[in-house]
Amino acid sequence: MDITDMIYRTDDIHRVTELISSKLNKPVIVENKNFELVSYSASMDEFDQTQQKTILSKKCPIFIIDRLKKEGIVQRLEKQPTPIRVQPIEELGFYQRIVIAAKHLGQTMGYIWVQESETLLKDEELDFLQEINAHLGKLVYDTYAKVNAKEGRREELLWNLLQHEYGSENQLRNEATLAKLQLPECFSVLVFAISDPGENYRLDYLEKVVESFYLRRKIYLLKSDYQIVLIVQGEANKEFSSRNLAREFIHEVRDIAGSKVFYRFLIGLGKEYTSLIQMRKSFLEALEVIETANFITPRPETMPREFSKLGVYRYLAALYEKNSSEDYFSEDLLRLMKKDRESQTDLLKTLEVYLANNGKGKQTANDLYIHPNTLNYRIKQILELTNIDFNDFNMKSYLYTELLLLNNVPAYYQRYKEAAERGGS
Repeated sequence: MDITDMIYRTDDIHRVTELISSKLNKPVIVENKNFELVSYSASMDEFDQTQQKTILSKKCPIFIIDRLKKEGIVQRLEKQPTPIRVQPIEELGFYQRIVIAAKHLGQTMGYIWVQESETLLKDEELDFLQEINAHLGKLVYDTYAKVNAKEGRREELLWNLLQHEYGSENQLRNEATLAKLQLPECFSVLVFAISDPGENYRLDYLEKVVESFYLRRKIYLLKSDYQIVLIVQGEANKEFSSRNLAREFIHEVRDIAGSKVFYRFLIGLGKEYTSLIQMRKSFLEALEVIETANFITPRPETMPREFSKLGVYRYLAALYEKNSSEDYFSEDLLRLMKKDRESQTDLLKTLEVYLANNGKGKQTANDLYIHPNTLNYRIKQILELTNIDFNDFNMKSYLYTELLLLNNVPAYYQRYKEAAERGGS
């Protein structure tokens, strides 16, 4: 029996993904139509940086999706029945790959991604992908149908709220009444995800922590292979009550689990809403926090877990893509980096702390463990070496964002370091 026949005889989407990978001798990822992870082939070491981020955060990075939409790839997937070759985006760690829409009953259920790297797929291998794509579409459809059946009608309705867009709130409430599900009037969506696919067992541990808490509170719990989703219900006439309850739960998890276990979770909290149609929005906001945390390596403990507090962190991935693709550098920061390298000064760090403290000299000196006079001397050096104007709010905001990238994205720091060693951009 050849692999194609085995695929058609197999209902396990994870097994089918492995068979496709074996047939093509390439890493394979299957996503649903929302670019959320469904399945991937075994060896994570073979995946490029973008695919690794997809596996860790369970969703394709938003800046990659935006790039694919901008280049018309997503639109072509809806219309084109044959595989599409997507060119590499080297600065984003996105290798060349093949993608085809997996369809069922004429509707796109998801996407099959095959990483090509240097060896291109042959025509017969592309034909193979087109041949089995309808079976994959049905399996993606069946995967979510089985999850819904297993969890019951109430869980199915909640998953639908999170995964699909609805046009009518009355329709939702009618379905909830039939399912005997009391829907929240005020809520926030809180998501816990694992940072390593090999640590799925940590979700079982977290679920036990959740049980002791949510039995005493109004919280809806949903669990997938990679994450636990909590729909936290607040009080209808008490603003931010669901957000405050979610914060309370996060603190309780940290206290019970301990810091070592707690900081291995990726945590995201969406904003509070009162319209059920916006439940998916809160869910996607929580996932964006997780995606941002996964983009930054290592994650600083001070990074916000709430979407409403992300601030400039929300734009780091987009800024990284733009600056890397255009080979752009801040001349001011390059000068300071070069000076630090040549004279063993610490001007770049001083600037970062000074901006973080909004120009407060005493606090900056305390944080750097230096005398105020030493700080004044360093600030004078910075002004002499650069065109920085500390009275220019826009300039300070940009520099602070650029410093966040430098300090939290190793590849970005390496770009600057190499440019400084060359003597400029």
